[in-house]
Amino acid sequence: MKKTLIIASFILGSNCVQSQTMVVRDPSIEQMVKQVSADSLRAYINQLVSYGTRHTMSSVTDQKTGIGAARNWVLKKFNEFASHSNGRMTAFVDTTTLEPDGRRINKRVNLGNAMAILKGTDPADKRIFMISGHIDSRVTDVMNANAEAPGANDDGSGVAAVVEAARIMSHSSFPATIIFVAVSGEEQGLLGAGYLAEKAKKENWQLEALLNNDIMGSNNSNETNIIDNTRLRVFSEGLPAFELDKQAAGIRGLGMENDGRSRQLARYVKEVGERYVDHLEIKLIYRNDRFLRGGDHTPFVQRGFAAVRLTEMNENFNHQHQDLRKENGIQYGDLPEFMDFEYLRKNTAVNLACLANLASSPAAPQEVKIDVKNLTNSSLLYWKAPAHGKVKGYYILMRETSSGHWEKKFFTTETSLRLPYSKDNYFFAVQSVSESGNESLAISPAVGR
Repeated sequence: MKKTLIIASFILGSNCVQSQTMVVRDPSIEQMVKQVSADSLRAYINQLVSYGTRHTMSSVTDQKTGIGAARNWVLKKFNEFASHSNGRMTAFVDTTTLEPDGRRINKRVNLGNAMAILKGTDPADKRIFMISGHIDSRVTDVMNANAEAPGANDDGSGVAAVVEAARIMSHSSFPATIIFVAVSGEEQGLLGAGYLAEKAKKENWQLEALLNNDIMGSNNSNETNIIDNTRLRVFSEGLPAFELDKQAAGIRGLGMENDGRSRQLARYVKEVGERYVDHLEIKLIYRNDRFLRGGDHTPFVQRGFAAVRLTEMNENFNHQHQDLRKENGIQYGDLPEFMDFEYLRKNTAVNLACLANLASSPAAPQEVKIDVKNLTNSSLLYWKAPAHGKVKGYYILMRETSSGHWEKKFFTTETSLRLPYSKDNYFFAVQSVSESGNESLAISPAVGR
């Protein structure tokens, strides 16, 4: 059986049958990335701030103030974009009623997630890719639903990224479905995300990836006074929160503590994001989230979905969860004046590029395995074609066991490949690749005999 092995230009070696530049920018995605506008993002955030407070327990009926007005504005924007989608995009506010819980909800609340669904063009392809940010805001007292709480960066930045991605992507079509959502209730305990994650689980959504954006538009930190708009953090869990007891033996046996679905998604974000966005380094943080904090990706990972959090590199805690005030010459509060909209543009573009690449890719290869029946200094991987999508071929990814990200890439048009590298010394994964070079998520091999 003839195999073609293509190695990226930076790792060319004498064993190559054929070589080429393997990773290129898809022109259609590159064009979408160029459309991300710092001015649009600034306008979205100023609009969100204009509602005074977006506290989860603020008014849902006032047309000018409160979370209801804010989520209705997001819905209006989604509907504007839907008019350009040839019927592919639909928008709505998904609501539920919360009763007082004795913790952070002290009255009956109408909780609403503003959502837009860009339906995939392949009716057989049930994959869903999601981008989120949380629309609610707060001040120092998490129960204060009346004080002015601008929430420009936390999390106006994430919602602005969601809205801007929807604006641009509504003009394009993709085989898989993309969901854009501004969730509520994050500050009160990840309530909107929990509601949505539970719905996805109960309804058996084929949710392949969630990119959660929270606090991603400021370039400086307090205390250390670091100013840097060239790095973005991606947080991902290691050992899976979902059914770890059932998976632990297999993970331990194969040394796969660092290769869960969310961590593979984080690596994907790094590779694709850095491919399309100049002057930005994506830092993989090997934690599900920061100390003493939580994010809307967590209810999804707790239910077995691949989900990560995208967050600015240097947080300024003078501008998070603070009453608006000035003390000792320091302005406290989450105001637009403390944001870097060029940095937010780059971070938004990372999301867009990843979503577009994922939704344009074939489905992932099936039944990926590595042969372990013999003692060899080579590695044989084999798999089945994906359930959906036309493939040009497959990438086999490889890295040393001590490396956090993929180091080498091999291409084949077949459904198996033997590599001259010991299976004992490396980790591998396989991706499907479309004719235009869009890669699926990477699948780690199971043991095959």
